[in-house]
Amino acid sequence: MKIYFINPPFRAEYGKFSRESRSPAVTKSGALYYPLWLIYAAVWAEKQGHSVEFLDAPAKPLNEAESLSLIRERAEGCRLFVLDTSTPSIYRDIAFGEALKARYPEAFIALVGTHPTAVPEETLRLGPGIDLIARREYDFTISRLASLIEGSASREEALSGLSGILGISFRDGAGLIHHNPDAPYIEKLDEIPMAAEFIRRRLNYRDYFFPASEYPEIQIFTGRGCPCHCTFCVYPQTMHGHRYRLRSPENVVSEFSYIAENFPDVREIVLEDDTFTIDRRRVEAICRLLIERGLQKRFRWLCNARVNTLDLDTMKLMKKAGCRLLIPGIESGNQGILDAIKKGTTLSQVERYIEDSRKAGLLVHACYMVGNPGENRETIEETLRLALRLNTDTAQFFPLIPYPGTEVYRLAKKNGWLRASSYEDYCKRDGTHNTVLDLPELSAEEMVNFCDRARRRYYLRPRYILHRLWMGLKDPADLVRSLKAFGKLWRYLLKRGNGKG
Repeated sequence: MKIYFINPPFRAEYGKFSRESRSPAVTKSGALYYPLWLIYAAVWAEKQGHSVEFLDAPAKPLNEAESLSLIRERAEGCRLFVLDTSTPSIYRDIAFGEALKARYPEAFIALVGTHPTAVPEETLRLGPGIDLIARREYDFTISRLASLIEGSASREEALSGLSGILGISFRDGAGLIHHNPDAPYIEKLDEIPMAAEFIRRRLNYRDYFFPASEYPEIQIFTGRGCPCHCTFCVYPQTMHGHRYRLRSPENVVSEFSYIAENFPDVREIVLEDDTFTIDRRRVEAICRLLIERGLQKRFRWLCNARVNTLDLDTMKLMKKAGCRLLIPGIESGNQGILDAIKKGTTLSQVERYIEDSRKAGLLVHACYMVGNPGENRETIEETLRLALRLNTDTAQFFPLIPYPGTEVYRLAKKNGWLRASSYEDYCKRDGTHNTVLDLPELSAEEMVNFCDRARRRYYLRPRYILHRLWMGLKDPADLVRSLKAFGKLWRYLLKRGNGKG
């Protein structure tokens, strides 16, 4: 049966909306993540014998009319449309689904993603034309739905069978909403085909950009879930759970080999696992295989890596295996804040991590976040002082954005800290991030102003500019990456600094 997987359009007039980012938006740096979860569901459906169409509208970017026109060219015989979603775009995602419903009334319209997983009842009530939501990990769920629909003689017969599909919320023939039990998490990840193979066939990898990576890059996941319980992190709390399920080292390295053979100009691989380095023995096994096969000579790679998961010896092995960059969520320079958000790390671990990364020759892109519960003017200044002292290769400063389904969202809603009147407020008119939180001791405006000031302090230091120029002289690709990532950002910083933002 034909399934149409769609990453819908949103704010195309302003740029590329990165829906699968942990904080979806049209970013100031131009970042665009691959729609990997949609891709994995599509490749599994193909493996089950289904016919698949795929549209990533933000990658071009396409507006609603352009997207519908392209879909029409290939939608004949399609009985299931699967739409990715996000909190900022949810109203338009639903509207796009209903536009498809008007054109293909016999087809089923399904939504997936963090937002409808977190609030399925509310989401279905927002859009009468939406038939169902596939919650949490939906790879197997979508294929089971397609098989049910394919085996049904009519839409009514298929509707009657939805009660037997785990992991969905759906609207029955009478308009009543039902929530089936969750589907179990996927355990045997090696059985799911490689994302890179689908990317080669169906997407233009040059449409995607990750600011911390060399360009062009390909993103993959080597595992799912995260054993940590950070209160703000949306994917473990809504989609993939808190147990890290793994692809085998051989399976991961085989995808590296595939990329090496089929993408001759790809310069870097981005490992998008929430925390790739939780299982240190597996990291070491992957590194040794990469070295054994000579892949460290072909390209470099980067990963998300918590500050309490690595030691110097492992960092040195990662460097030898081609790792260039680590991305830790440092979040705050105040230990009380780290404890409040259940980060599970200490400032002394942060200091040691940065020291070891320098010894190993690894770069660090540090992530800082302000506006956590308990935050005030002094604690955010502690964060800036820490960032300047650590002086990592790059850094980002963002206000906390509490998404439905997370512990911090529930806390913010309970205490009246949310200032969003609707989900549209999660992005500004131009699709960029918006701050939707007012804390007792820190307003949204203060958070935004602090982050702008922190970026200026960090990136416009003469010391930092000289560092970037020196890095560019040693590695011209690094200079190209920096210019692409920071051109728009620096213009934004200067604009804000002149009071025009």
